[in-house]
Amino acid sequence: MTDSLAARIDAVLPQTQCTRCGFAGCAPYARALAAGEADLDRCPPGGDAVVSALADLTGLRAKSVDPACGVPGPLTVAVIDEAACIGCTLCMQACPVDVIIGARRRMHAVLPSLCSGCELCIPPCPVDCIAMAPAQREWTVDDASAARKRHAERNARVARNERIAGRRAKVPVDTEQAERRAAVAAALERARARRAVRHG
Repeated sequence: MTDSLAARIDAVLPQTQCTRCGFAGCAPYARALAAGEADLDRCPPGGDAVVSALADLTGLRAKSVDPACGVPGPLTVAVIDEAACIGCTLCMQACPVDVIIGARRRMHAVLPSLCSGCELCIPPCPVDCIAMAPAQREWTVDDASAARKRHAERNARVARNERIAGRRAKVPVDTEQAERRAAVAAALERARARRAVRHG
């Protein structure tokens, strides 16, 4: 029953994978909410409409989005100052929906029609060349569905690459890759702390 409820909750969430709820993505938040381990007011990208839908699903009382998680607002998308970009790939590693294109030591760019506005690419950038700009459009159910698919494919690719690296090095995870993952994790934590200060 909890798995079924988690799937229905996940279907309502916007799939921006922004982690503002305090979980690693929409699906983990959905599982926690279904298990009674999280409240329904933790999704700024979804705003009041998502809270209301979650209240209908869970039987909990609807309330405003917790400001500690962020403030609901219009969709924004990441924009990279291509002249300043050094091609470090840290933003690509941080993007949960794989919408940043480029290569190591080459300029990167964001596919604005696919960007979920999660802002997770900003903290790891060592040259501060990423900013958020108004998307001039709404985030739709089709956008959410496509983002969910890209997020799942990204997670599968990362897991596969880790297994391959582990086999090659005869250790669970390649050291360089572990260092990169640690850098991204630290950057995400800094982003959450910055959001908390901004919205606190």
